[in-house]
Amino acid sequence: MDGGNQSVLSEFVLLGLCHSWNIQILLFIIFCMLYLIIVSGNIIIVILIITDSNLHSPMYFFLANLSFVDMLLSSVTTPKMITDLLREKKTIHFGGCMSQIFFSHFIPGLEMVLLVIMAYDRYVAICKPLHYSTIMSLKNCTGLVMTSWALGFLHAMSQIVVTVRLPFCGSKEIDSFFCDTPLVIKLACIDSYNLEILMNVHCGVVAITCFILLLISYTYILLAVRKSSKTGASKALSTCTAHVTVVVLFFGPCIFIYVWPLSNTGVNKFLAVFYSVFTPLLNPLVYTLRNKEMKNAIKKFRNYYVDSKGNN
Repeated sequence: MDGGNQSVLSEFVLLGLCHSWNIQILLFIIFCMLYLIIVSGNIIIVILIITDSNLHSPMYFFLANLSFVDMLLSSVTTPKMITDLLREKKTIHFGGCMSQIFFSHFIPGLEMVLLVIMAYDRYVAICKPLHYSTIMSLKNCTGLVMTSWALGFLHAMSQIVVTVRLPFCGSKEIDSFFCDTPLVIKLACIDSYNLEILMNVHCGVVAITCFILLLISYTYILLAVRKSSKTGASKALSTCTAHVTVVVLFFGPCIFIYVWPLSNTGVNKFLAVFYSVFTPLLNPLVYTLRNKEMKNAIKKFRNYYVDSKGNN
């Protein structure tokens, strides 16, 4: 395959979400508001966890990392999608397209591993409480987070090193609002059928492996909870319910996009929007609204802000 394909095709044309100008204006307003909420909400969670000493535990350390990653996830495609809603011709340079492909696999791959780590943290806390402080020490927690970044990077590299070397010389229209690997591969001047299957299988293996590990963790947790007291079981289930909700919200669209791809373009676009906009929006809501310690931290932060403002 020719590595100098940029001289043949310098940019791609994104067809976007829809063709109605009025709908695009409406979507522009909605997605602008949602993106601001995503960024500000996740920043607040990170600040609360850093500043509140009651939240200095492994679970909230991972939650702060998840909020940061969610902010990155929404920033991979959403800003470009928002600005394109006001443009008649939606184009993206070759380098920008390859960057979107890289980060749209790097960040989700990282988040998948991070969700597995958070499930493991809950498993250790519930199933091995006496060894929790030793197993989930700050050094080990930091190592686990660094591992998630490394694995996400390796997953993204396996996608981009193949895609960037494809010879593009024909159609340059991508029927989506961002550069997604399967859609970009279809534009290559080769028989891409086997390559599409290979790339989807690779993504599917990563997603299914992480999902199976999550199922194993929560199965052990449920078995342990059955043997504990009602009070302990209720608290454990409350904590795990938030994690399970986030897992379903994250893996649901991912499985349909890569593991079980649909031929309906409209459905794929909806799932991609849900994946990049609504999942990062819902994650902080799930963790803050269902978590007593987070709600207390928010109240303390709000009272401190009100008192400081009143004194001034």
